[in-house]
Amino acid sequence: MSEADQRWERIRNILLWLVIPLILGLLAASAVPRPVVGVIRLEDAIYTYSAQNTIKQIQYAIDHPEVRAVVLVMDSPGGTVVDTESIYMELTRLREKKPVVTVVNGMAASGGYYLSVNTDYIYAKPTSLVGNIGVIGYLPPSPFVIEDIITTGPYKLWGAPRDSDMRQIEMIKEGFFQAVKLGRGDKLTGSDAITFSGQIFSGIDGLTLGIIDEFGTENDGAKKAAELAKVANYEILDLAEPAGVVAPTYFFFMTDADGITLPYPREAGVYMLYIPPLPVSQ
Repeated sequence: MSEADQRWERIRNILLWLVIPLILGLLAASAVPRPVVGVIRLEDAIYTYSAQNTIKQIQYAIDHPEVRAVVLVMDSPGGTVVDTESIYMELTRLREKKPVVTVVNGMAASGGYYLSVNTDYIYAKPTSLVGNIGVIGYLPPSPFVIEDIITTGPYKLWGAPRDSDMRQIEMIKEGFFQAVKLGRGDKLTGSDAITFSGQIFSGIDGLTLGIIDEFGTENDGAKKAAELAKVANYEILDLAEPAGVVAPTYFFFMTDADGITLPYPREAGVYMLYIPPLPVSQ
């Protein structure tokens, strides 16, 4: 073998030792799924069906290791207490494993804000509506006799005396306040008298009061979530489809005789819900 052939043989061997591991490395890297930042959208009142759909997506994020962080995109006036609490508890389980960032688009009011404080960071827009911290409830009527109905106790028909419902609402309110203090901690800069007055604030005021962390978009939320999860080269995935979310057929709010949706829930109960004032008719 000539000297030129020997030199070429050495070059070829060196190239093989360099190229083969590179190819194998690329193949191995392509087989490993990219880290995912999952997006969960809560763009409805919080009630049985919207809560079920949200919890399905939270559970998907918990069960799938490629989902490394979650962005909760919020546009909700809140809703029922029990459904809000159900999502809150599942968010707690998710946060034990992965960071969660809230991005408020139109609104995170009452129960919507209650969920937001159980995440690691809150973005909103300057004109988003946030806060409305508190509880609203419909008291049962005072008991009276109905001749055609026999009951085995004075409150069998009415459920509870009115003062019991008032105490329950007060207890839920205090739990809400504690959840906000736990979630926001030293970030809250306003007095309790303002923060817990039930006011709904613009994003600008919310930032001043420490109710939110920063102005930002869904892209900002994804970047922050990835940063908290310490991942790069991630992809963003809306979790509704892989989690098997089905569009609800039940409508939470009342409608009037003309089919116009009103800002009142269909059923009486206790709610973490923002109810805007109706426009004054001329």
